[in-house]
Order: sequence, then C-alpha cells, then structure tokens
Amino acid sequence: MSSDKKIDASLSDAPVPKAADKILDVAFDLFYREGIRAIGVDEIVRRAGVTKPSLYRSFPSKDELAASYLRKYDLEFWERFDEAVDAHPGNPRAQIIAFLTRVGKRTQKPDYRGCGMTNAAVEYPEHGHPARVVSENNKQELRRRLRAMAAAMGASDSDTLGDGLLLLIEGAYISGQLFGKGGPAAAVARNADLLIEASLKK
Repeated sequence: MSSDKKIDASLSDAPVPKAADKILDVAFDLFYREGIRAIGVDEIVRRAGVTKPSLYRSFPSKDELAASYLRKYDLEFWERFDEAVDAHPGNPRAQIIAFLTRVGKRTQKPDYRGCGMTNAAVEYPEHGHPARVVSENNKQELRRRLRAMAAAMGASDSDTLGDGLLLLIEGAYISGQLFGKGGPAAAVARNADLLIEASLKK
C-alpha cells in the first residue's frame, strides 16, 4: 500500500464526532463567549453543521443544552482545581495560591469572559432552572472546599477565611472582564495570600 493510501486509510478510520458532541462543543464556545441567552439554537446548529432535529434528539431543550454546557464546564473547572491541589500535597495554602495564580493569569487574556458558572447564575436568577442548579452546585462545592482548606491551614475562623477567599475569587472573575489586562484580578493570588496570612496570625 502506498503512503498516500495509508494516510487515506488512517483518516477514514478516525472516529467521526457524533452530532451531540459537535453541538456541545459549539454551544460551549458560544455560550461562554456570548452568553447563553444571547445564542439561539439556529446559530448553534448552523455552526455545528447539523440539523435542528439532531439537536433536539440529543438535548430535549435549550435549557438542557445549557445545563450540559455547564456540566462540562464544571468538570474542566475541577480538573484545574485538582491540578493545583495535586501539585502541593498536604499544603492547602500553596494549593490555593497555585490555583489563583492561574486564575489571575487567565484574567489577563483578551478573550477572558470570567467564570461560566457565575455568568450563568446572573443570566438565570430563577432557582430551579437547570443551568442555575448546575451553577449553584459548583459554587456550593467550591465554598465547602475552601472552608475545609482554611480549617486545614489552622485558621481560627476557617469559615470566614474560606468565604473571604471565595469572595476574592468571584471578584477576580468579574473584574477580569471589566478591566482586562493590567486590572486588579492579576493580583488575586497575592491578595489571597495576604488574607490567609492575616487570618493565621495569633
């Protein structure tokens, strides 16, 4: 078999993305960059190169598609968080600083749009909405983890320190969009370290 035919054969053997995967990938990009409410299903199917019936076979409604986008976002969020944790075993202070250092760097990118979870919660104020539920669960778990990490550091008031760190994080997500490069979000890790230091002083 010639090299050209081998290449052709390998290409034909490559898995073809399923319609649902293509739809979710396109929705993920558009929802994050433009907002969930701003993007209609017509735009999604056009960019994904699929039909509208294909979308509704995989996702019963746009609300469910939005929730699926956020569930994928949630997985990627915790992957990033756990990478920082795994890099500093047994050192919760260093874990938090490592995570926030990366957050601060991301806020300086021109295409930064904050946290998809925070944005969705703002877009969907009604409790019980599928997208809102995923967002709330993510934030509740983040709050739980930060409080636990604050306790592991030996903070006398670990709940207050954990909540303070959460407020810093949420502030970075928003101010990163407002100020962009050179904005205060770039220093979120430094401010977190100062808060931790002040909280651990006897």
